Amino acid sequence: MCDAPRNACRYAELMSQLVTRIDDEMADAIDALIASGEFASRSDVVREGVARLVDERRRRATGEQIIAGYDRLPESPDELRQAEVAARAMIGDEPW
Repeated sequence: MCDAPRNACRYAELMSQLVTRIDDEMADAIDALIASGEFASRSDVVREGVARLVDERRRRATGEQIIAGYDRLPESPDELRQAEVAARAMIGDEPW
């Protein structure tokens, strides 16, 4: 049973806890981010960093899957012509 306030208990139940060690230079860099006001805590810095890393890897994997799909089934010459016509029309519609 959790003795902390209800919200704190619920928060702890919903989140996994990770423990890691980093060198002093990295800790100082993290503390500088907190001191600048960009983050509220070391945990916030780590969460943001992990989220960005996971997102980057997910996007990279998606891009690789798209490329592999086009390698397996490339566009036909007609599809390429249609794409060029559509792109030229979109550019022509721009107000610049």
